[in-house]
Amino acid sequence: MVKEASKVISEFNELVNMTPEDLKAWLETEDSKSAGWTGSSGDSGETVGHDSGNKIIKILESNPDRQEDKYAEEDIDHMRKVVSYCKRHLAQEEGMKERKSEAELKETKSYKSLKNWGH
Repeated sequence: MVKEASKVISEFNELVNMTPEDLKAWLETEDSKSAGWTGSSGDSGETVGHDSGNKIIKILESNPDRQEDKYAEEDIDHMRKVVSYCKRHLAQEEGMKERKSEAELKETKSYKSLKNWGH
């Protein structure tokens, strides 16, 4: 069953906790560019998460007040991907918290990839 748009928007706004400015700055770093998967073809060299981060910036900038009725359908489709990715990877990160220090966690690809997705 597909989650309602209002639920997706609410979860997106909760999970994406970086400002567009912070996300832009992060996406310029080498850590950001090297974290994640480049897709099955890997043609562009850009990771899926890095590309997602750029889409998130556009979503946030096009609707800074986060008014539910101002999102385009393609925005909501991408928000759905962001919510799914963040929830899945945050759950995986929970298990790592038992084995790694906070400093060690910040050096993991998982942590860096989550930042690419705005978290």
